[in-house]
Amino acid sequence: MTTTNITNTHNTTDLVGTEAAWGPRIVRPAEAGVSASAEGLREYLLGTDPGGLLVESRAVVFRGFGVSTETYDAVADLLLPDRLAYVHGNSPRTKVGRNLYTSTEYPAEFEISMHNEMSYAHAWPSRILFFCDIAAATGGATPVVDGKLWLDSIDPKVRAAFAPGVRYTQNLHDGMGFGKSWQSTFETDDRAEVEAFLDGAEAEWNWQPDGTLRVTQVRRATLSHPVTGTEVWFNQADQWHTAGLGEDAAALAEIVPEDELPQNAYFADGSPIPAEYITHVQEVGMKVAVNVDWEAGDLLFVDNVAVAHGRRAFTGQRRILVAMS
Repeated sequence: MTTTNITNTHNTTDLVGTEAAWGPRIVRPAEAGVSASAEGLREYLLGTDPGGLLVESRAVVFRGFGVSTETYDAVADLLLPDRLAYVHGNSPRTKVGRNLYTSTEYPAEFEISMHNEMSYAHAWPSRILFFCDIAAATGGATPVVDGKLWLDSIDPKVRAAFAPGVRYTQNLHDGMGFGKSWQSTFETDDRAEVEAFLDGAEAEWNWQPDGTLRVTQVRRATLSHPVTGTEVWFNQADQWHTAGLGEDAAALAEIVPEDELPQNAYFADGSPIPAEYITHVQEVGMKVAVNVDWEAGDLLFVDNVAVAHGRRAFTGQRRILVAMS
Protein backbone atom coordinates (compact mmCIF):
# COMPACT_ATOMS: atom_id res chain seq x y z
CA MET A 1 0.00 0.00 0.00
CA THR A 2 1.36 3.41 -0.92
CA THR A 3 0.86 6.46 1.30
CA THR A 4 1.95 9.17 -1.11
CA ASN A 5 0.37 12.52 -0.27
CA ILE A 6 -1.05 11.20 2.97
CA THR A 7 0.71 12.65 5.97
CA ASN A 8 0.53 12.02 9.69
CA THR A 9 0.77 15.27 11.60
CA HIS A 10 0.44 14.15 15.20
CA ASN A 11 2.69 13.67 18.18
CA THR A 12 1.18 11.08 20.47
CA THR A 13 3.67 11.26 23.32
CA ASP A 14 1.17 13.03 25.58
CA LEU A 15 -1.89 10.97 24.61
CA VAL A 16 -3.57 8.12 26.43
CA GLY A 17 -3.53 4.58 25.01
CA THR A 18 -2.42 5.49 21.50
CA GLU A 19 -1.59 2.87 18.87
CA ALA A 20 0.37 2.79 15.64
CA ALA A 21 -0.75 5.32 13.04
CA TRP A 22 -3.42 4.21 10.60
CA GLY A 23 -4.02 5.64 7.14
CA PRO A 24 -6.39 5.10 4.23
CA ARG A 25 -5.57 2.68 1.44
CA ILE A 26 -4.75 4.25 -1.92
CA VAL A 27 -5.95 2.45 -5.07
CA ARG A 28 -4.35 3.52 -8.36
CA PRO A 29 -4.98 2.24 -11.89
CA ALA A 30 -1.78 0.17 -11.96
CA GLU A 31 -2.69 -1.63 -8.75
CA ALA A 32 -6.29 -2.11 -9.91
CA GLY A 33 -5.12 -3.47 -13.27
CA VAL A 34 -7.33 -1.13 -15.29
CA SER A 35 -7.00 1.96 -17.44
CA ALA A 36 -6.40 5.38 -15.90
CA SER A 37 -9.96 6.55 -16.52
CA ALA A 38 -13.33 6.74 -14.83
CA GLU A 39 -14.40 3.77 -16.95
CA GLY A 40 -11.38 1.89 -15.66
CA LEU A 41 -12.45 2.63 -12.11
CA ARG A 42 -15.95 1.40 -12.90
CA GLU A 43 -14.45 -1.80 -14.27
CA TYR A 44 -12.45 -2.27 -11.07
CA LEU A 45 -15.44 -1.60 -8.82
CA LEU A 46 -17.67 -3.98 -10.78
CA GLY A 47 -15.13 -6.72 -10.13
CA THR A 48 -14.77 -6.12 -6.41
CA ASP A 49 -16.98 -5.73 -3.34
CA PRO A 50 -16.86 -2.04 -2.35
CA GLY A 51 -18.52 -2.79 0.99
CA GLY A 52 -15.98 -5.46 1.86
CA LEU A 53 -13.14 -3.20 0.75
CA LEU A 54 -14.44 -0.47 3.02
CA VAL A 55 -14.80 -2.74 6.07
CA GLU A 56 -11.25 -3.98 5.54
CA SER A 57 -9.59 -0.62 4.92
CA ARG A 58 -12.04 1.76 6.65
CA ALA A 59 -11.14 4.50 4.15
CA VAL A 60 -9.97 4.27 0.54
CA VAL A 61 -8.57 6.89 -1.84
CA PHE A 62 -9.12 6.26 -5.55
CA ARG A 63 -6.42 8.29 -7.30
CA GLY A 64 -5.32 8.73 -10.91
CA PHE A 65 -8.60 7.73 -12.57
CA GLY A 66 -9.37 11.20 -13.90
CA VAL A 67 -12.87 11.36 -12.43
CA SER A 68 -14.68 14.59 -13.35
CA THR A 69 -18.03 16.16 -12.57
CA GLU A 70 -19.30 14.60 -15.81
CA THR A 71 -18.18 11.04 -14.93
CA TYR A 72 -18.76 11.24 -11.17
CA ASP A 73 -22.30 9.81 -11.10
CA ALA A 74 -21.40 6.65 -13.00
CA VAL A 75 -18.71 5.85 -10.43
CA ALA A 76 -20.58 7.07 -7.35
CA ASP A 77 -23.59 4.87 -8.09
CA LEU A 78 -21.38 1.78 -7.61
CA LEU A 79 -20.08 3.00 -4.24
CA LEU A 80 -23.27 4.52 -2.82
CA PRO A 81 -26.26 2.25 -3.54
CA ASP A 82 -28.86 4.76 -2.30
CA ARG A 83 -27.75 8.35 -1.95
CA LEU A 84 -29.22 10.16 1.01
CA ALA A 85 -30.45 13.73 1.17
CA TYR A 86 -28.71 15.86 3.80
CA VAL A 87 -31.88 16.16 5.87
CA HIS A 88 -31.34 17.44 9.42
CA GLY A 89 -27.76 18.31 8.58
CA ASN A 90 -26.28 21.14 10.62
CA SER A 91 -23.40 22.17 8.33
CA PRO A 92 -23.86 24.89 5.68
CA ARG A 93 -23.89 23.21 2.25
CA THR A 94 -25.22 23.76 -1.25
CA LYS A 95 -26.97 21.00 -3.18
CA VAL A 96 -25.29 20.73 -6.59
CA GLY A 97 -26.59 17.42 -7.98
CA ARG A 98 -28.53 14.26 -7.20
CA ASN A 99 -28.13 14.28 -3.43
CA LEU A 100 -24.67 15.70 -4.05
CA TYR A 101 -23.51 18.62 -1.92
CA THR A 102 -20.58 20.93 -1.33
CA SER A 103 -18.61 19.40 1.53
CA THR A 104 -18.85 22.52 3.70
CA GLU A 105 -19.00 26.26 3.33
CA TYR A 106 -17.15 27.38 6.45
CA PRO A 107 -14.53 30.06 5.71
CA ALA A 108 -11.21 28.79 4.37
CA GLU A 109 -9.14 30.07 7.29
CA PHE A 110 -10.88 27.79 9.81
CA GLU A 111 -10.12 24.17 10.54
CA ILE A 112 -13.07 21.83 11.00
CA SER A 113 -12.59 19.35 13.82
CA MET A 114 -12.95 15.61 13.50
CA HIS A 115 -16.47 14.19 13.34
CA ASN A 116 -18.56 11.33 12.01
CA GLU A 117 -21.20 12.71 9.67
CA MET A 118 -24.55 13.28 11.45
CA SER A 119 -23.53 11.29 14.53
CA TYR A 120 -25.90 13.56 16.47
CA ALA A 121 -28.88 12.21 14.52
CA HIS A 122 -31.22 9.25 15.00
CA ALA A 123 -29.91 7.79 11.72
CA TRP A 124 -26.65 8.52 9.98
CA PRO A 125 -24.99 7.54 6.70
CA SER A 126 -22.83 4.43 6.77
CA ARG A 127 -20.74 5.50 3.77
CA ILE A 128 -19.41 8.87 2.61
CA LEU A 129 -17.87 9.62 -0.77
CA PHE A 130 -15.81 12.79 -1.18
CA PHE A 131 -14.79 14.02 -4.63
CA CYS A 132 -12.09 16.59 -5.34
CA ASP A 133 -13.19 18.83 -8.18
CA ILE A 134 -10.67 21.59 -7.40
CA ALA A 135 -7.71 21.14 -5.03
CA ALA A 136 -6.72 24.09 -2.81
CA ALA A 137 -3.63 26.14 -3.63
CA THR A 138 -2.23 25.36 -0.17
CA GLY A 139 -3.61 23.31 2.71
CA GLY A 140 -7.17 22.04 2.52
CA ALA A 141 -6.42 18.43 3.42
CA THR A 142 -9.20 16.23 4.74
CA PRO A 143 -7.86 14.66 7.94
CA VAL A 144 -9.27 11.26 8.84
CA VAL A 145 -8.97 9.37 12.11
CA ASP A 146 -9.63 5.82 13.18
CA GLY A 147 -12.54 6.03 15.64
CA LYS A 148 -11.09 3.42 17.98
CA LEU A 149 -7.75 5.24 18.14
CA TRP A 150 -9.60 8.49 18.89
CA LEU A 151 -11.61 6.82 21.66
CA ASP A 152 -8.55 5.14 23.16
CA SER A 153 -6.61 8.42 23.08
CA ILE A 154 -9.19 10.39 25.11
CA ASP A 155 -8.56 10.73 28.83
CA PRO A 156 -10.46 7.96 30.72
CA LYS A 157 -12.08 10.55 32.98
CA VAL A 158 -13.55 12.35 29.98
CA ARG A 159 -14.70 9.10 28.38
CA ALA A 160 -16.46 8.10 31.60
CA ALA A 161 -18.25 11.45 31.84
CA PHE A 162 -19.64 11.03 28.32
CA ALA A 163 -20.68 7.40 28.79
CA PRO A 164 -24.42 8.13 29.39
CA GLY A 165 -24.58 10.08 26.11
CA VAL A 166 -24.94 13.62 24.74
CA ARG A 167 -27.95 15.95 24.75
CA TYR A 168 -28.04 18.12 21.62
CA THR A 169 -30.23 21.23 21.40
CA GLN A 170 -31.12 23.29 18.32
CA ASN A 171 -33.00 26.51 17.66
CA LEU A 172 -33.79 26.61 13.94
CA HIS A 173 -35.13 29.99 12.89
CA ASP A 174 -37.99 30.65 10.45
CA GLY A 175 -35.90 32.44 7.84
CA MET A 176 -34.32 35.26 9.82
CA GLY A 177 -31.84 34.72 12.64
CA PHE A 178 -28.57 33.15 13.70
CA GLY A 179 -27.62 29.73 12.37
CA LYS A 180 -29.70 27.65 9.96
CA SER A 181 -33.41 27.85 9.28
CA TRP A 182 -35.62 24.81 9.76
CA GLN A 183 -36.54 25.02 6.06
CA SER A 184 -32.90 24.68 5.01
CA THR A 185 -32.16 22.01 7.60
CA PHE A 186 -35.02 19.73 6.53
CA GLU A 187 -35.16 20.73 2.84
CA THR A 188 -38.87 21.50 3.03
CA ASP A 189 -41.32 24.31 3.84
CA ASP A 190 -43.89 21.86 5.19
CA ARG A 191 -44.14 21.90 8.99
CA ALA A 192 -46.07 18.63 9.05
CA GLU A 193 -43.29 16.91 7.14
CA VAL A 194 -40.73 18.18 9.64
CA GLU A 195 -42.84 17.09 12.59
CA ALA A 196 -43.25 13.59 11.16
CA PHE A 197 -39.51 13.34 10.61
CA LEU A 198 -38.70 14.40 14.17
CA ASP A 199 -41.29 12.06 15.66
CA GLY A 200 -39.68 9.20 13.76
CA ALA A 201 -36.25 10.33 14.96
CA GLU A 202 -37.26 10.12 18.65
CA ALA A 203 -36.53 13.83 19.11
CA GLU A 204 -38.33 16.29 21.37
CA TRP A 205 -39.49 19.40 19.52
CA ASN A 206 -41.74 22.43 19.78
CA TRP A 207 -42.52 25.56 17.77
CA GLN A 208 -41.76 28.92 19.37
CA PRO A 209 -44.07 31.95 18.93
CA ASP A 210 -41.66 33.54 16.44
CA GLY A 211 -41.65 30.43 14.23
CA THR A 212 -38.39 29.03 15.57
CA LEU A 213 -38.25 25.24 15.86
CA ARG A 214 -36.58 23.99 19.05
CA VAL A 215 -35.25 20.43 18.89
CA THR A 216 -33.68 18.28 21.62
CA GLN A 217 -32.08 14.88 21.06
CA VAL A 218 -30.21 12.52 23.39
CA ARG A 219 -27.73 10.32 21.54
CA ARG A 220 -24.82 7.98 22.21
CA ALA A 221 -21.26 9.15 22.77
CA THR A 222 -19.70 5.94 21.45
CA LEU A 223 -20.91 3.28 19.04
CA SER A 224 -20.09 -0.34 18.20
CA HIS A 225 -19.37 -0.86 14.51
CA PRO A 226 -22.25 -2.91 13.03
CA VAL A 227 -19.89 -5.35 11.26
CA THR A 228 -16.68 -5.52 13.31
CA GLY A 229 -18.14 -4.73 16.75
CA THR A 230 -15.29 -2.29 17.41
CA GLU A 231 -16.25 0.52 19.79
CA VAL A 232 -15.50 4.01 18.45
CA TRP A 233 -15.92 7.61 19.55
CA PHE A 234 -19.13 8.69 17.80
CA ASN A 235 -20.61 12.06 18.70
CA GLN A 236 -20.38 15.73 17.78
CA ALA A 237 -20.57 17.30 21.21
CA ASP A 238 -17.47 19.37 20.49
CA GLN A 239 -18.97 20.78 17.27
CA TRP A 240 -22.19 21.80 19.02
CA HIS A 241 -20.78 23.13 22.30
CA THR A 242 -19.88 26.82 22.34
CA ALA A 243 -16.37 26.00 23.61
CA GLY A 244 -15.64 24.13 20.40
CA LEU A 245 -16.94 26.69 17.92
CA GLY A 246 -14.40 29.48 18.13
CA GLU A 247 -14.49 33.15 19.08
CA ASP A 248 -17.63 34.06 17.12
CA ALA A 249 -19.68 31.44 18.97
CA ALA A 250 -18.26 32.57 22.30
CA ALA A 251 -19.22 36.17 21.50
CA LEU A 252 -22.73 35.09 20.48
CA ALA A 253 -23.11 33.16 23.76
CA GLU A 254 -22.46 36.40 25.63
CA ILE A 255 -25.40 38.23 24.03
CA VAL A 256 -27.92 35.43 23.38
CA PRO A 257 -29.57 33.48 26.23
CA GLU A 258 -28.17 29.95 26.42
CA ASP A 259 -31.49 28.31 25.62
CA GLU A 260 -31.80 30.43 22.44
CA LEU A 261 -28.40 29.64 20.91
CA PRO A 262 -28.60 28.04 17.44
CA GLN A 263 -27.12 24.86 18.89
CA ASN A 264 -25.49 23.52 22.04
CA ALA A 265 -24.50 20.26 23.68
CA TYR A 266 -24.80 18.95 27.24
CA PHE A 267 -24.31 15.68 29.01
CA ALA A 268 -27.27 13.33 28.62
CA ASP A 269 -28.84 14.47 31.91
CA GLY A 270 -28.74 18.12 30.81
CA SER A 271 -25.77 19.09 32.98
CA PRO A 272 -23.09 21.29 31.37
CA ILE A 273 -20.04 19.80 29.66
CA PRO A 274 -16.85 21.49 30.94
CA ALA A 275 -15.14 23.53 28.26
CA GLU A 276 -11.84 21.78 28.92
CA TYR A 277 -13.45 18.42 28.07
CA ILE A 278 -14.54 19.80 24.72
CA THR A 279 -11.10 21.24 23.99
CA HIS A 280 -9.44 17.95 24.97
CA VAL A 281 -11.65 15.89 22.65
CA GLN A 282 -11.04 18.25 19.72
CA GLU A 283 -7.30 18.46 20.22
CA VAL A 284 -6.87 14.71 20.58
CA GLY A 285 -8.90 14.04 17.42
CA MET A 286 -6.82 16.43 15.34
CA LYS A 287 -3.52 15.15 16.78
CA VAL A 288 -4.13 11.51 15.90
CA ALA A 289 -5.60 12.29 12.47
CA VAL A 290 -3.93 11.52 9.15
CA ASN A 291 -4.16 14.07 6.34
CA VAL A 292 -5.46 13.19 2.88
CA ASP A 293 -3.91 15.86 0.65
CA TRP A 294 -6.16 16.25 -2.35
CA GLU A 295 -5.38 15.92 -6.05
CA ALA A 296 -8.05 16.92 -8.58
CA GLY A 297 -10.12 13.88 -9.53
CA ASP A 298 -9.52 12.03 -6.24
CA LEU A 299 -12.30 10.10 -4.55
CA LEU A 300 -12.19 9.39 -0.81
CA PHE A 301 -14.51 6.57 0.27
CA VAL A 302 -15.09 6.48 4.03
CA ASP A 303 -16.76 4.14 6.52
CA ASN A 304 -18.64 6.80 8.49
CA VAL A 305 -18.76 4.74 11.70
CA ALA A 306 -15.17 3.47 11.74
CA VAL A 307 -13.59 6.76 10.62
CA ALA A 308 -14.13 10.43 11.43
CA HIS A 309 -13.09 13.28 9.18
CA GLY A 310 -12.45 17.04 9.29
CA ARG A 311 -10.86 19.81 7.22
CA ARG A 312 -7.61 21.72 7.36
CA ALA A 313 -7.48 25.45 6.60
CA PHE A 314 -6.56 26.42 3.05
CA THR A 315 -5.87 29.16 0.55
CA GLY A 316 -7.11 29.55 -2.99
CA GLN A 317 -10.05 27.78 -4.53
CA ARG A 318 -11.14 24.43 -3.11
CA ARG A 319 -14.18 22.45 -4.25
CA ILE A 320 -14.82 19.15 -2.55
CA LEU A 321 -18.19 17.52 -3.15
CA VAL A 322 -19.78 14.90 -0.93
CA ALA A 323 -22.53 12.30 -1.14
CA MET A 324 -23.69 9.74 1.42
CA SER A 325 -25.58 6.50 1.72
